[in-house]
Amino acid sequence: MENESFKLPENAQRELKPGEEYEPILSKNKRYKEVTAWSVCIGLVMTILFSAAAAYLGLKVGQVFEAAIPIAIIAIGLTGLTRKNDALSQNVIIQSIGGCSGGVVAGAIFTLPALYILQGKGYQIEINFWQVFIASLLGGILGILFLIPFRKYFVKEQHGKFPFPEATATTQVLVSGQKKGKDSLLLVVSGLIGGLYDFIVSTFGWWSETITTRMMGWGAAVADKAKLMFKVNTGAAVLGLGYIIGLKYAFIICCGSMLVWFIIIPGMNLIWGDQIIDLMNTGVLQTIGDMAPEQIFKDYARHIGIGGIAMAGIISIIKSWGVIKSSVGLAANEFKGKKGVQQTVERTQQDIPMKAVVIGIVAVLIITFLFFWLFVVNNVWHALIGILVVAVIAFLFTTVAANAIAIVGSNPVSGMTLMTLILASIVMVAAGLSGPQGMTATLIIGGVVCTALAVAGAFITDLKVGYWIGTTPKKQETWKFIGVAVAAATVAGVIMILNKAYGFVGEGALVAPQANAMSAVIEPMMSGGNAPWLLYGIGAAIALILNFCKIPALPFALGMFIPIDLNIPLLIGGAVSWFVTTRSKDKKLNDARYNRGTLIASGFIAGGALMGVVSAILKFANVDIMARTAEGGFFNETPLAGLIALAMYIIIIIYMIWDSKRAKASEE
Repeated sequence: MENESFKLPENAQRELKPGEEYEPILSKNKRYKEVTAWSVCIGLVMTILFSAAAAYLGLKVGQVFEAAIPIAIIAIGLTGLTRKNDALSQNVIIQSIGGCSGGVVAGAIFTLPALYILQGKGYQIEINFWQVFIASLLGGILGILFLIPFRKYFVKEQHGKFPFPEATATTQVLVSGQKKGKDSLLLVVSGLIGGLYDFIVSTFGWWSETITTRMMGWGAAVADKAKLMFKVNTGAAVLGLGYIIGLKYAFIICCGSMLVWFIIIPGMNLIWGDQIIDLMNTGVLQTIGDMAPEQIFKDYARHIGIGGIAMAGIISIIKSWGVIKSSVGLAANEFKGKKGVQQTVERTQQDIPMKAVVIGIVAVLIITFLFFWLFVVNNVWHALIGILVVAVIAFLFTTVAANAIAIVGSNPVSGMTLMTLILASIVMVAAGLSGPQGMTATLIIGGVVCTALAVAGAFITDLKVGYWIGTTPKKQETWKFIGVAVAAATVAGVIMILNKAYGFVGEGALVAPQANAMSAVIEPMMSGGNAPWLLYGIGAAIALILNFCKIPALPFALGMFIPIDLNIPLLIGGAVSWFVTTRSKDKKLNDARYNRGTLIASGFIAGGALMGVVSAILKFANVDIMARTAEGGFFNETPLAGLIALAMYIIIIIYMIWDSKRAKASEE
């Protein structure tokens, strides 16, 4: 039998006191059934199903959902029906293997369909199943290997310093699913409320998903004239995310967002409103003054966030140098035969040996080099440049992806991939490779890097879940490779099938928004275009100033990169968390309220994730049941729908506060 407490320890999400240790739910001194025929088979089935679904829906509808929580819920249901022993430890493995789908799919569909898009425009580009499969597989394996040396740093050494919102929600789902009691009931009830709330918005459109100042006449005028506007997403899941992130990081994120939306975008309009600014030679025809604020953000201001994220990555590498050095030192000792340290490591801190990790990284980079040389560019020099770009950028941005997931639960992989494509294009053109072959090489390089970063970001969540619960990291790491291979084969097959069935160019083609954006960048870059270095430089300078002022640069840069309507709810959720934990002078009561609120927030996230999948499937099946006005327009686009959304948002915030404050000190 597993540990009967089935409750996250009180110190799971706070910094540990001197001499204090975190004791996971499952005892580190016992052995549990983790990797079994059941957990592996179900995990691989989940990988196939969710890889196919995520690729299908992401390319068809433009909506990429996160699979971790739905897989955790299904795992609980299946192990419950079959009355499995050691269900909790096996469910972690199921979720970890199945969770490969999200990272691999994002890496593949964000970049590789761009090859078909360019092919449809008349470029002589050849692409086949093996190119997509191998690029996704190699990227996924690199992501795992590059992350393993940083596991202890992010998961253990930084205990309580990062909120890990998605890992928190997933852990609460897995733990609550193993018991019958108040916590489990609360998670189910809040999941139903949050899921139903978000489902009504996305499927029926009874109120607006986003509240904006454009609802009012004066707001629309200010947005058009001054490029100044305010937006907030009213989703329950995003509100829950903000609660878990907390007020500190949510405030920093929103400061970055406000700098962009309230100062930079209006400032650009004020200074250059009558000018056409084409930093990338993409053929921009509109003046800044003719653009909507959202367009200015997409074409200009967002690149400042990308520059900030890149510089934050460099800062992170410098600050983490001690971790890197100790990991390399451990590997060196293992190569010299000094294995004594590894034998004394407790079960819950065992990783794949660093010697194997280093050999694996070298082997994968060699295979990637051969793949580039023999099947992509047919040139040793160009293949060598390609592998250097992959190795350096993937390694550099791995810590950025892990940091972003640990802080905000969102991986800025599209921004990092965009910068990868620009850098790779510049290097390849300088090396004499351009045109269709250069586009192919750059996009496949981007596909490998994008998949590596997406998988690394998703994997740090799995490892944090395992750390809190008490599973064996080495087993999660080992079986993650199998999950990545299955996910890569699945997504490659789905992309090929969808290309034949729908195509990516022309009438009735698949949406593929990220891939279209990548192709739009690659095409001019490979034809003499340029990169917005000025904007990247501004973002990098901001990150350096923030670091000098001892303000976390990455969350601020994420705020500049992520749209404001997704950042403001984080601040609101963080404010709710602060409010419910400061109303009493009794610390135990405040802690109990925080923990109850965390369960509610986790339920909102879980319900929203699950119903998001259902809503996306309905959209794909062309089931249109959105509310409409008498004139035939969508009701959720009317001012009345915005006012209803405001009222409903206030109601769900009040519910969250009220229910959180129902906690009693004795529950802590």
